[in-house]
Amino acid sequence: MSMDIADATRASLARPFRMLIGAEWREASEGARMDVINPADEQSFASIPLGTATDIDRAVAAARHAFDNGAWTGLMPGRRAQILWRVADLLEERAQEFAELETLDNGKPVSAARAVDLTLAIGAFRYWSGWCTKITGETPTVDLPGPFMAMTLREPVGVVGIITPWNFPLVQAVVKIAPALAAGCTMVVKPAEQTSLTLLRLGEVLLDAGVPPGVVNIVSGLGSLTGAALAAHPDVDKISFTGSTPVGKTLLAAAQGNLKRLTLELGGKSPTILMEDADLDRAIPSIAGGIFRNAGQMCAAGSRLLVARAVADRVLEGLVQQAGALRIGPGIDPTTTLGPLVSAAQQHRVLSYVDGARRDGVAVVTGGHAAGDRGYFVEPTILLDPSATATVSREEIFGPVLVVTPFDDPADLARLANDTVYGLSANIWSRDVTAAYRLARQVKAGTITVNSGMIVGPALPFGGFKQSGWGREGGAEGLSAFMETKTIITAL
Repeated sequence: MSMDIADATRASLARPFRMLIGAEWREASEGARMDVINPADEQSFASIPLGTATDIDRAVAAARHAFDNGAWTGLMPGRRAQILWRVADLLEERAQEFAELETLDNGKPVSAARAVDLTLAIGAFRYWSGWCTKITGETPTVDLPGPFMAMTLREPVGVVGIITPWNFPLVQAVVKIAPALAAGCTMVVKPAEQTSLTLLRLGEVLLDAGVPPGVVNIVSGLGSLTGAALAAHPDVDKISFTGSTPVGKTLLAAAQGNLKRLTLELGGKSPTILMEDADLDRAIPSIAGGIFRNAGQMCAAGSRLLVARAVADRVLEGLVQQAGALRIGPGIDPTTTLGPLVSAAQQHRVLSYVDGARRDGVAVVTGGHAAGDRGYFVEPTILLDPSATATVSREEIFGPVLVVTPFDDPADLARLANDTVYGLSANIWSRDVTAAYRLARQVKAGTITVNSGMIVGPALPFGGFKQSGWGREGGAEGLSAFMETKTIITAL
């Protein structure tokens, strides 16, 4: 490999990527492997095992054995906290390797992978390590004659199936793995087939830090086969899934066999609302980052801009300048600020949306085409004033495509913002913080920022209203998602 990568990354790529089941690094049960494609140059540079339902059975059995035998929950809470903190330390030591693997696998700029993805993943393990020693119950009053003592206990839900997406492969897995471990669960992790490398290497870090074998199992493979087998498995107690809303809906049927619990973090068509009095010098770069960062492949991307008509021309001019200043190229180049989309299929999907809008007469202010002659690149694109019923106004594109709609009446903003089946996030820009707060109370979304781009962190609950999902990740609610409450009443 001729690209400029760290020696540790080169050594990591030289070792085979295998699945972690129990204490063993395994090939798939049928021996099949799948090439890993660098989306920047369309070349294969590694391969991963194509797991089967048999591999899922083995992994679930290992997780069940570890849970039932107390391999993890039997450890003192303080010891579990030390292990999770040690995971963070070891991941920090290998941060450059993981960032470069993420970039080669996903396409994102390596500077972002190192500064954002690895920083968030390391911080999440440290945050959740603190929760291991802080899980408590209550002693509610029993309002009946006679002396009773009642207590509630918080217990881990059991074996968790974790199914992760390809846009933030490591981070989206860690924000599930770390709280599940803090809660005392064991698990089987199924990474996205497009981006499995950092998750397979994370298994090494977990074992090296002292996580007992069988507590975390990692099985790579196709979502339609391996992921479906995990979702439907009768010995899995909970599924935590991040991905598209259509796939999330299929999990409802998969979970009905044993009524396994579900946390679903799904799609979005998130509005950014720019009032006439907003600080445009701050807002315009933030809006551009909110849709062009990670090539727009973000569930919380600010993909709809509702802008006061009085400032719309100035805002559009600024956004076009921001788009033009992005440096498109391979993510492994440290000067790149806009990498490729993850796959040829995703590139085709995004360009199909833009072509459909163009055929319908929607103005393409900038971009709208593939970039370069190799790799899955798409130009940063701005579409102006499509109808409210247009496909690009309604559906999640998941690419660097911003839909801009000028508005005249601020009183209509809540209706415009809520005119979607999604409700994941929103951003409001206004110098009138009181008005912004009132609007935020009316917008139906799980996370709303005022005068800022999207803010995430392990202490902040994150999840959606409506078809953006069920449940929350982060903070106390994120821990509760992996726990059951047991009530014990004793007559004295």
